[in-house]
Amino acid sequence: MEREVIQTAPPEDADDAGYFSCLLVKNISEQFCVLQVNCTIQNFFNLNNRIMSVRTAKSQWNGTLKDGKGTMNFSNYSGPYTFKSRFEEGTGTNPEELVGAAHSGCYSMFLAALIGGEGLNPESVETTAKVHLGKDEKGPLVTTIELDCQVKCEGLSQEKFEELAAAAKEGCPISRLVAAADIKLSATLAG
Repeated sequence: MEREVIQTAPPEDADDAGYFSCLLVKNISEQFCVLQVNCTIQNFFNLNNRIMSVRTAKSQWNGTLKDGKGTMNFSNYSGPYTFKSRFEEGTGTNPEELVGAAHSGCYSMFLAALIGGEGLNPESVETTAKVHLGKDEKGPLVTTIELDCQVKCEGLSQEKFEELAAAAKEGCPISRLVAAADIKLSATLAG
């Protein structure tokens, strides 16, 4: 069954920050069935009638696990990694550190979007992620991620902040990706 998604602009009277429209065309035998779907999405996402991005990273490993070495590459970053940088305290980066960078960045942006959706302008959202690598019967795995977030935002109440911080923990794409890990959040609203 063939499917084609055609995105269209919102009607003139729609709030374009909260409206997404598409046509779903299904090829059924010799006939076509056209279904129009209009969805209201949360007001902090403005899709501007485009599909979300696809990001690419590349890694290369040379040699055995313990004696080899590798390089991770994405955007303008290229960094070495080794057994020691991953499982001990050697120089270089490691996949868990990069997961932490991705998670802290994603969480900060998602929380800023939620705060902005309340009509507020956060001065800063700073998040640190500590990624714990453990082991089970299948081998190494990420067991826990600790997010520590500090937010400065005039006009944001403590109660609303706690609600938004928890929603960002559950909703940010990287939190959803690493949901098998125990994600712990400590969030502070600075005076």
